[in-house]
Amino acid sequence: MNYRWDWSVLIREPFVDWLWSGLLLTLAISIMSWAVALAIGIVAGVARSAPSPVARLLAGIYIDVFRSVPPLVQLFLWYFVLPEIVPDAVGLWLKRDLPYPEIVTAVIAIGLFAGARVAEQVRAGIEAVGAPLLPAALATGLRPMQAYRLIALPLGLRAIVGPLTSEFLITIKLSSLSLTIGVLELTAQSRHVENYTFQGFEAFTFATIGYLVIGLCATGLMRLIDNRIGGAALRKATA
Repeated sequence: MNYRWDWSVLIREPFVDWLWSGLLLTLAISIMSWAVALAIGIVAGVARSAPSPVARLLAGIYIDVFRSVPPLVQLFLWYFVLPEIVPDAVGLWLKRDLPYPEIVTAVIAIGLFAGARVAEQVRAGIEAVGAPLLPAALATGLRPMQAYRLIALPLGLRAIVGPLTSEFLITIKLSSLSLTIGVLELTAQSRHVENYTFQGFEAFTFATIGYLVIGLCATGLMRLIDNRIGGAALRKATA
């Protein structure tokens, strides 16, 4: 293979700016998507384990639908199909007036997909750790919603910090799908550098290291949370 290595492409203008902007955008999309996933996942997970059959049904429909459809398909549906089937004024706003429509769409699509997965983790945590304590909580005079809010949900969330780490990492990797709708995140910027310089190995080495660093930082943060208040802390307290 007659490939000419040129690592200087990673520090030359404008390529270094492209790569760093892609890295920062990947980080931003990952954090915002995870915030959406965590918020929706907690609500759906609580509803999935609630006594109300209606709440369990609605949460189950959301989880089954969004967890079963590939995230790339969901991304295309939100970006290309939704503006065409809503009323014209709404569709025009989504396509022209919505600030940063590609980024917003990516955050929502990835967040909803990841939220369905988080919801199942929340449900499992509540049923494994929090639910057995509900009778005792109700016996103290707490109402069902108070028992869920004060006992079942906090303990359930503490128990699943470890499993949530995997979901967070999946969300970070899913951010690369946003390049398909025009978001110039890390993978897209690496391709741009390759197209302009033909130094694809160097560009994607930077991308690989970038994803690795983000993932390791996320893992370290979640492990710290787990040791302080999560399942690891619970196991130490009961040991």
